[in-house]
Amino acid sequence: MWYKDVCVCERESGQLRARVPAHLKHTERLENRARVEIVLDVGMMKKISSMFSSLQDKLHRDKGEKKAPAADAPPPFACTLGRPPFFEYLVVVSVRKRSSRDEGYEPQIIYQFPKATSQSQREEEELCLKAIKLFCFPEGVNWAPLTEYRSETFSFVLTEVDGSRRNGYCRRLLPVGKGARPPEAYCIISTLACFSLFSKIFDEVEKRRQISMAMIYPFMQSLRETAFPAPGQTVTIKSFIPESGTELISLTRPVDSWLEHVEFCSLFRCLSDEEILQVFAATVLERRIIFIAEELSTLSQVLHAIAALLFPFTWQHTFISIVPKVLLDVYLAPTPYLLGIQRNLLNRLIEHTDLLIVDLTRQSESKFITRIGDEDTLIPSRLQEELLQDLCKRKHNATTEEMNSVVSEAFISFFVKTVGHFVDHLKRHGGNKQSRTFQKKSFLKAVEPKENRNFVRQFVQTQMFDLFIQEEEKHHNHEGFFHKKIVEFRQRRKEQLRNGGVKGLVI
Repeated sequence: MWYKDVCVCERESGQLRARVPAHLKHTERLENRARVEIVLDVGMMKKISSMFSSLQDKLHRDKGEKKAPAADAPPPFACTLGRPPFFEYLVVVSVRKRSSRDEGYEPQIIYQFPKATSQSQREEEELCLKAIKLFCFPEGVNWAPLTEYRSETFSFVLTEVDGSRRNGYCRRLLPVGKGARPPEAYCIISTLACFSLFSKIFDEVEKRRQISMAMIYPFMQSLRETAFPAPGQTVTIKSFIPESGTELISLTRPVDSWLEHVEFCSLFRCLSDEEILQVFAATVLERRIIFIAEELSTLSQVLHAIAALLFPFTWQHTFISIVPKVLLDVYLAPTPYLLGIQRNLLNRLIEHTDLLIVDLTRQSESKFITRIGDEDTLIPSRLQEELLQDLCKRKHNATTEEMNSVVSEAFISFFVKTVGHFVDHLKRHGGNKQSRTFQKKSFLKAVEPKENRNFVRQFVQTQMFDLFIQEEEKHHNHEGFFHKKIVEFRQRRKEQLRNGGVKGLVI
């Protein structure tokens, strides 16, 4: 699943002013002015180094630190024989006290694997690692040594200029030791999206870190030399640990590729089914939504889960699962976004106009801090009832895979019922057998039942629907998962019509 993430704030007269990105018009021309960019829009922004340079400017402009030159280097190592590697970097980040003239703590990298081998790679690496530190400890300088800290795993996403994604997976914990000490964050950067698999890798890294930092290297080297498994497949890594001998570590990739980065359990722990439908409705219509939580793991898991509910559509706007404190101004952007913000920063959100702010903390009396007010009426009542009935099919003690299956089926069914008939309104034109044109007017007239039409009219105006249709016009895939669900739905409806059941539905 790809997220086109844009967050642009121009600096004028010492203040940040949000600007509407031109990509909303399907074109982009970015002026060469000082700016903050978090996760670049596909094919429209400057090179990835600009992003990290901007982050560096934001963090260090008061220190007069020289910015590293732009780099056109490839990733530290490329795919082997066309197979993607497990990861690009593993770094261990800790927080260290600043010099006596500065207050607070700042993140520092204490371990990195692998090291860059060329000058161009080192230049790119320097910028990338500064961004990694920023997202591993988004709270900024507000740290102090701790004696207790609950381990948490979270993730963030970086999108490069060519549309390729880099996923950052982090596990933050208190290292082995006595007395008060700063936490550490293990961070893996990979082009592959599979949260559950990388969580297991962190288990192995953490186990070796408790013995010695040197024990991390052989395991990660073995992992680096292993091809990433295909969906549903398992790879086995051999790793030696003193006093334990050689261990065989099995890593299995989920079957459903769009659910590899998703765990719906956290979403349903934080919100009721009815509240999830309201958040889903606001997301489908591409509104500005902020999620508030204390735990970084909760923020990243819930935001990725919300984005996954949109399948087969993809969120096309700003998506930052954990917003670093120094970049909090991005919430002022007037364009649609999904943002995750830690609860201790809530009082900094002054402008609440046209925002849906969702409180994910369990003890909160109301889950909606601010709202527009129409979220519970955006989806037609009949469709809401059917969605709630489908969600009730999940078991109380369901596994992650069972939960993902039930939830994804419910929301895919929703899109099949509302817009699945789009396949009948892609018409060939001229002698070109490949190209098709979407007949929007006839599509809207064919929406049944009529109570769904207002919702569908709003949905077809979104960028996610527009880009989905553009892809279908170019590459109509009858074998795709969504198309198979449409065929199954129509076959069931035909059976019901033959038996005198459902009437007035497009089949």
